[in-house]
Amino acid sequence: MGAVTREQDQTMSTWTVGEVARELGVTVRTLHHYDEIGLVVPSERSAAGYRLYTEPDLERLQHVVVYRRLELSLEQIRDLLQGGDAQTHLRRQREAVLARLDELAGLVTAIDNALEKTMSDQRLTHEELKELFGGEFYDHRDEAEQRWGDTDAWRESQERQKRYGRAEWTQIKAETDQLQGELARLFKAGVPATDPAATAAVEAHRQHITRWFYDCPLEMHRNLGELYVSDPRFTASYDEEYAAPGLAQWVRDAIGANADRQDAAG
Repeated sequence: MGAVTREQDQTMSTWTVGEVARELGVTVRTLHHYDEIGLVVPSERSAAGYRLYTEPDLERLQHVVVYRRLELSLEQIRDLLQGGDAQTHLRRQREAVLARLDELAGLVTAIDNALEKTMSDQRLTHEELKELFGGEFYDHRDEAEQRWGDTDAWRESQERQKRYGRAEWTQIKAETDQLQGELARLFKAGVPATDPAATAAVEAHRQHITRWFYDCPLEMHRNLGELYVSDPRFTASYDEEYAAPGLAQWVRDAIGANADRQDAAG
C-alpha cells in the first residue's frame, strides 16, 4: 500500500475510506458493507468521526479482495479469516489460483471473441463500463432507476447512453473526474459556496448532465443537490472519497446559490 497517501496520527499510519477504495479498486459502498457486517472494520476514527484503516486492517482487506476475486462468498471468507496467518492465506490463495489457471486460459479465447464482436459497433459491455467507472457506477444507476425510472429524463438518458461508444464513455469519465476534482479543490481551498467560482463549477456540472444524459433545468439540479445530503451513500461519495467532510453539503449549497442567481437574473 506504499502508493496510498497516508494520514498520520500520533501512533500509526492510517488511510481514509476514499484512499483505500482508490488504491484497492473497490467501491466506497463495498467498504461500508464490509464494515457493517463486521468483515473488515476500520480500527480508527478521525477527529471528525470518519473511518480510518490501519495497516492490519488493510492486510485483512487485501485478503478479502483476493478471496472475492476467487469467487468465494463473504461467509466463506469470514470462516477462512478466522484461522491462519498471512502466509497461510497467501499459500491458500496461490493454490486456488493455480487450480483455476487451465479453466481461465480456456475462457480467454471465448472472451476475446466476444469482445471483438461487441467492440465492432463501438459499444461498451457492462463489464467494460464497470472497469471504466468502478462498481459505484451501477450502484448509483440502479438507485437512479428506482427513483426516476418512470420519468422522461430517465428515458432520455437511457436512449442517449445506447448511442455511446468507448470514446464517448471515456470522455464522460474524464469530464466527471475533472468536474468533481474541481469542486473538491475549491471546497478545500475555503471558497464559499456562494462565490462565483463555486457557482461556475456547479453550473459546469449541470451542463455536463444536460450534454451527456438529459436536460437538467435549474430546479432539477437543485433537487439533485438535496439528494447529495439527504442520502448518506451519496454524501459519502463526496465527503469520504475526497477526504473532505462537508463537501456534499457545500456542493448542495453551491447548486442552490447558482440556481438562485440565475433565477434572479432571468
